[in-house]
Amino acid sequence: MLHDTKILLVISGGIAAYKSLDVIRRLKERGASVRCVLTESATHLVAPLAVAALCESRVHTELFSLTDESEMSHIRLVREADLVLVAPATANIMAKMATGIADDLASTLLLACDRVILVAPAMNVVMWAHPATRGNLETLHRRGVLTIGPTSGDLACGESGNGRMAEPEDIVAAVEAALAPAHPLAGRRALVTSGPTREPIDPVRYLGNRSSGRQGHAIAAALAAAGATTVLVSGPTSLADPPGLEAVHVESATEMLAACEAALPVDIVVCAAAVADWRVAEPAVAKLKKRGGAPPTLRLVENPDILSALARRPSLRPTLVVGFAAETEEVLANARAKLEGKGCDWIVANEVGAGRGVFGGEHNTVHLVTAGGCESWPTLTKREVAARLVDRITAHLTG
Repeated sequence: MLHDTKILLVISGGIAAYKSLDVIRRLKERGASVRCVLTESATHLVAPLAVAALCESRVHTELFSLTDESEMSHIRLVREADLVLVAPATANIMAKMATGIADDLASTLLLACDRVILVAPAMNVVMWAHPATRGNLETLHRRGVLTIGPTSGDLACGESGNGRMAEPEDIVAAVEAALAPAHPLAGRRALVTSGPTREPIDPVRYLGNRSSGRQGHAIAAALAAAGATTVLVSGPTSLADPPGLEAVHVESATEMLAACEAALPVDIVVCAAAVADWRVAEPAVAKLKKRGGAPPTLRLVENPDILSALARRPSLRPTLVVGFAAETEEVLANARAKLEGKGCDWIVANEVGAGRGVFGGEHNTVHLVTAGGCESWPTLTKREVAARLVDRITAHLTG
């Protein structure tokens, strides 16, 4: 998807710089040529020689080089790029970008940049939440700078929270979305549900499932890249919000349904979330204690059926409603029954039994079930599944 594109990668001095080596590899696998600029701090974290070997081109670190400056290389580096990627983007380099400081090669070329800029922030959780960083981020967004991440998790400093650089595959997907040449779904509105739901038992415990949200997030990203104005309604995941869309974060099935209804009207709905079928009727207001004897009795009630509610709306019914069927047996039979029972237009069915590695994995094997029959796809990455599904959606809506 990135064949013949030129990416200028700026690696700044965050501990996540080691991930940038994988970003380079993945970009080149997709056909891009990559040139790299390292800040002085970054050279202490990743070896310029290793970066140069992966890029198969010289790495640039110094603003004042007699050979380079005779050709004004910091300008040429930018002008020859289709996109400038900053990964990791530390709080320091984001502050320089926002305030126009140009005191080294990286910050100077970013100030001279008239290309698409995508940054992948990575920093301590407190630094990310600091009003200065938030203000700098808002400034960069107003100027059209795109961002991917950060995600939540354990940080190198020993703390936990938002601040982890997005994973390399997500960064590359954001690059692809930013450079997508065509927008066949421009003017269309799309709604995607993704991830699991959590139904509270008490303030500590919940009923949930193993969904990672990878497939739903990939579909939302692909729809946005195709030009659709996209709303992603996501249950709790560790994934970064894809670029170029509106993300709404929810916990429970009732919250997810309310968020979906608030997003209407839309042309396309893809319900990829693994919504819990039941919830506890009366969640405890305090933590349930183990006091010996019999365990507590949980009375369950059925959750709203989000797919059916959207597909059977008497008004504002989307043009195309696509559901997912995660099955452990009789995949196609159950998918056909779900297609008829829910009132949706298509069902994407996959087998998620033990040993399949679908939940949390990067690959999926799906069957597209419609009223006209079944189309079985080979095992693909979840991003490839998303791209193929969006191709089918585009063909259906645009002919």
